[in-house]
Amino acid sequence: MSNDTEILIIGGGIIGASCAYYLSNAGRQVTLIERDDTICPAGGSTYENAGFIMVSDLYPLPSPGVLGQGMKWLLDSTSPLYVKPRPSPELAAWLLMFAHASRETSMRRSMPTVRALGAQGGRLFAELDESEEMSAGYCRNGILSLYLTRERLEAAAADDQPMADTGEHASLLEAAEVRTRVPAVRPDVAGGLLTPQDAHVDPMAVTRELARLATDRGAVVLTGTEALDFAVSGDRVSAVRTTRGVFHAGTVVLAAGVWTAPLARLLHLWLPLQPAKGYSVSVARPQGVPDDTPLYLPEGHVCVTPFGDRLRIAGTLELSGFSTKILPKRITGIRRGAGRFLQGVGEAEPLHIWRGLRPLTPDGLPFVGRSSQHTNLVVATGHNMSGILWGPITGKLVTEIVNDQPPSVDLQPLRLQRLIR
Repeated sequence: MSNDTEILIIGGGIIGASCAYYLSNAGRQVTLIERDDTICPAGGSTYENAGFIMVSDLYPLPSPGVLGQGMKWLLDSTSPLYVKPRPSPELAAWLLMFAHASRETSMRRSMPTVRALGAQGGRLFAELDESEEMSAGYCRNGILSLYLTRERLEAAAADDQPMADTGEHASLLEAAEVRTRVPAVRPDVAGGLLTPQDAHVDPMAVTRELARLATDRGAVVLTGTEALDFAVSGDRVSAVRTTRGVFHAGTVVLAAGVWTAPLARLLHLWLPLQPAKGYSVSVARPQGVPDDTPLYLPEGHVCVTPFGDRLRIAGTLELSGFSTKILPKRITGIRRGAGRFLQGVGEAEPLHIWRGLRPLTPDGLPFVGRSSQHTNLVVATGHNMSGILWGPITGKLVTEIVNDQPPSVDLQPLRLQRLIR
């Protein structure tokens, strides 16, 4: 079986689906292949994550605060960030780069890019919702962050100042106001911060809807099709060998999430990505927990999102390679974190447990750009915990790269070569 296409996208998660949508919307001939039997597979980073569109978050994952806590957390299997001990030169190199990126100067240098990606991502989600083509549970009611101490609440309010010039100010809610909005909140919650520019969406639905809209525009989506190897001629990827035959494409977009790194190595590209396992637990939504506003619990290190009569509690990062094994202690940690803030949540019977692998970069920014070694290869991966928020803007950026158009966001901080060897 031989297949010719103008653009071949490898990966059917939120990034690949976003690329397919924006490229097909621009009139390009697109084929998307996904190794699993469905778009947005259950083992990927999107399927049952929190679905936060948190435009207000300006900070990359590596930061002085994370590094300060890290040594206490790293070997604790119940902690928010757990690194499973194992002999791995790649992991050791990644952790050293993460430590370097966690310095104050490095974090500050990344913040404008995080802000730009978030602002553009939020705008594109609003556009998709206004088009009325996509049904994915998009809801822009803001996100309410809860805090256990007055000190943490006031520090969070101060952190909102960089957003002041956008006109989207966070509202500081006193404890009584929080209890009016969230009757299930525990008595020791000191207050909250409501960020009105934030939203949430069903992550599985939005991914599959983007793929559907792409097919409506002529894209071909092939599931159960795994990329196995590449043929290279000169400075071009001349063919992609898959479980469903050989594909020839004018442009290849590598957007396979955590699987991007091993595929890139076949092309002699080294991408410092670590699979980071995230978890979520779904429970029946207890009385007193709102059905329209997600809750972020920074001190509990969890996100709480309502989906109808269910509540999804998501959180933790676990660096244990490509293992998808569920560690019960991780689930316990998530439920305990939510239970510190909300009555009836920590003890609720789990209805469903999910885990998925996120592609984590050491500096908290994704890789989006052309390969310096292959003129027709574009890479889009490494979206850390922001794949939903950054998905549509990445699809648009890839389209602009392919069409040689000015990018909507400065691509220099996202270039592959910044951490590649």
